[in-house]
Amino acid sequence: MSLTGTPFLFTSIALMAIALALPLFLWSRLRGPLLLRQAGRVAMLLFAQATAVTLVFVLVNNANSLYDNWDDLLGTGNHVQQAADLGRDGTGGIQVKALPKVRQTFTQADGPGMHAAGGVRETELRGRVSGVEAEVYVWLPPQYDDPAYRNTKFPVVELLSGYPGSAKAWFGSLNVHEQLSPLMRDGQVAPFILVSPRTNLIAKTDTGCANIPGKVNADTWLSIDVPKMVTDNFRAKAAPDGWATAGYSAGAHCAAKLAVAHPDRYRAAISLSGYNDPIGERNSLAAKTVALRRANNPYMILRGYRTPPRVSLYLSGQIGDGYQAAQSLAAVAKAPTTVRTELIPLSAGGHNMALWRPQIPYVFTWLTQQMTGRHGGNSTGSATPPPPWNAGSKRAELASGTSSPGAVGRRR
Repeated sequence: MSLTGTPFLFTSIALMAIALALPLFLWSRLRGPLLLRQAGRVAMLLFAQATAVTLVFVLVNNANSLYDNWDDLLGTGNHVQQAADLGRDGTGGIQVKALPKVRQTFTQADGPGMHAAGGVRETELRGRVSGVEAEVYVWLPPQYDDPAYRNTKFPVVELLSGYPGSAKAWFGSLNVHEQLSPLMRDGQVAPFILVSPRTNLIAKTDTGCANIPGKVNADTWLSIDVPKMVTDNFRAKAAPDGWATAGYSAGAHCAAKLAVAHPDRYRAAISLSGYNDPIGERNSLAAKTVALRRANNPYMILRGYRTPPRVSLYLSGQIGDGYQAAQSLAAVAKAPTTVRTELIPLSAGGHNMALWRPQIPYVFTWLTQQMTGRHGGNSTGSATPPPPWNAGSKRAELASGTSSPGAVGRRR
């Protein structure tokens, strides 16, 4: 039973109702020796407390899509089948275009928000290059099945969750498809195919979206295997002009890193409350050594280019939580790289879904401008208006991921 599904929520509510009813009906009716009656009453109290804690966990988990299944919660899941040394470009010398087409079967995904706005599809993908096997969620824009668009190929955005976090979070907690669907119909936002692959591939560990021989090839999974599957199964535009990344928290770090590291695979990236140095997530594999930190730091990658890449970045954050990292990237960006930074006021709340959800329409409006050739400037003063930070959100909602230290944004 999925931890984010409706059945588990209803089961938790039913168990709590039973736990409340038991003392009311049985407290004074217990029979037997005094010690046995006292043990029965203690058991009822403990059962009531356990069901209350479980229900609170389920409500918080559903709101933030932190853990999708028991393996994620207990730390027993591992989605890495092998992690060969794939070299600098992450292909291991494999001619990816020459590989046979990936043919996948898709089913209707279950869970909060997954049936809205036309429904989200799910498939289990075995990455031929990365050695990763995990779920991928796909949402198709309203125009996809319109006969007038039958010969149209659509741009794609890869959505990356935080740590811990489920690949469902963008749909179940941020409601990205429900927010964007009407804007796509009105032409305010481009009809993007939205793809959300699993990013939490190893139990109790953040991969940092890195390739680490012997451990995981998360970069290759996200930037090669998943895009190939999408282009083989849907009318998706080719990379790099048709592809972008978007993420929040640890996923924001990944989004910026993938776009900066692979301008031949992505044209743009959206980073919400991200960081540059992988040490911003204490459980990141990419933070274990100085060499890994430098190799997976988008600031260091961007600074190291002799010829700046043609990539556009949107980076939002608060003081001490993403904004300094955004400013450092803007400081080293040179044309044709463009960077837009957005300072989020502290009054908008903390590092949580309530902060990121209202930004969705605005950042995708910006992304539409970039992907259709209308590029903004290198400042916060572009034509896209800032969002109403408190719209439709509750500050009490909890976060997926961890706040990055203020030092993360400093130059290294």
